[in-house]
Parts: sequence; structure tokens; C-alpha cells
Amino acid sequence: MPLYSKDLELVKPELYAVRNLGSYPLRDLRAYFAVKRAFDFTASLTAIVLYLPFFLVIAILIKLEDPKGPVLFKQVRIGKNGKPFWMYKFRSMISNAEELIEDLLDQNEVKGAMFKMKDDPRVTRLGKFIRKTSIDELPQLWNVLKGDMSLVGPRPSLPKEVAQYSTYDRQRLLVTPGCTGLWQVSGRNGLSFAEMVELDLMYIQRQSIALDIRLILKTIWVMIVPKNAY
Repeated sequence: MPLYSKDLELVKPELYAVRNLGSYPLRDLRAYFAVKRAFDFTASLTAIVLYLPFFLVIAILIKLEDPKGPVLFKQVRIGKNGKPFWMYKFRSMISNAEELIEDLLDQNEVKGAMFKMKDDPRVTRLGKFIRKTSIDELPQLWNVLKGDMSLVGPRPSLPKEVAQYSTYDRQRLLVTPGCTGLWQVSGRNGLSFAEMVELDLMYIQRQSIALDIRLILKTIWVMIVPKNAY
């Protein structure tokens, strides 16, 4: 069974499902989750409508720099309880970037089950800008609208990354993944994978509407004054 597949139906959720993880038990948060989902739906729909002209400009610029590839990059990610879904971004890399990843694995700058490279040669000139400002992440508003993601939560990982998770790490899958979270406003790519996991689990333990709003406001500031983003 491959750890990653471009065909969503070939990914088996049971390979990644969370079972019997008790270090960070979820208290009764039914009211919180209901309010959170209503806020996610309303905010994402409003943002998509308002940003539509801006999205069109970004799409044109992407096509002008690299006409061969699509405007949007979609990738299978693992969501809550191991459920796979398609996550969307504005394409920031050359059209054959996925084919070149194996040649770059030995240059990974993050320890653990994640690949990050500051000067990734696959990133386009426009891609560097939209990554640094997090503009490339804006299409995930569609994922939020659909319910695959939330505005706030642990970042969704690739199937091949989740396959390397320890039992402790897999607790990240207890909640719906998000566009932003504690580690995105606490150092971003400057953190190790272990530090990212600790911040995600801290969020799971302390999640509330008040915390979500604070993280969204901090994320806006991070987008305006980016640091350790690549």
C-alpha cells in the first residue's frame, strides 16, 4: 500500500486513524464546536466573496510566470481522525515540483516527519512572495467552507508524514486541522517538528473561541510582518 497517492480513493483512512489516545482528552466541547463551525462557514464564505478579484489577479500572475502548470495546487492531506481530503493552495512551485522532491530529501531543514527547505529551488519568483506573505494559503478558505478544515487548528500533514508519526504525535489528528494555529504565530518554520507537535497539543487541550480569535488576529499580524516563512 503506497503512503501517498494522487488518487484520493486509494488512501486508506484506517491507516492513520486515532485510537485510544488519552494524553490530551477532549472535554465536552459540543457547544464550542457548533459555534466554531458556524464561524468558520460564515467567515470563509465572506472572505471568498470579498477576495475573488484578488484571487483572479494572483491566478493571472501565476499563469504569466509558468503557463504550463495549473493555478491551484491540490494535495492529499490527512484530517480529523485520519480522514484524507484534497487541500488547495495557489501554486508556488514549478509545474513538476512533486517529481523532484526525492532529490531534495537529504536537504530537509526540519527534524521529524516534515519537509521544509528555505531555499527550495522548485519555488518560483512569485511563489517566494506569496509564500512569505501566506497568500498561497488563501484557497484553503474553500476547505474551511467545506468543513475539511477550520480557520484554527493543527496544520494537516501529508499521508507519508503521518505514517512516520509516533503514538504521541498522532494526537494531532484528534481535531479538525486548521489554516493557522499556535505554531504558525510562534516561529513558523523556525520551529522543530517536536516543538510544532507540542504547540498543537497545547491548542487541543486549551481550545476555545477566545483563543481562536486571538490566534486569527495574531495570524493577520504575522502575514503583514512575515518571519521565518518560506
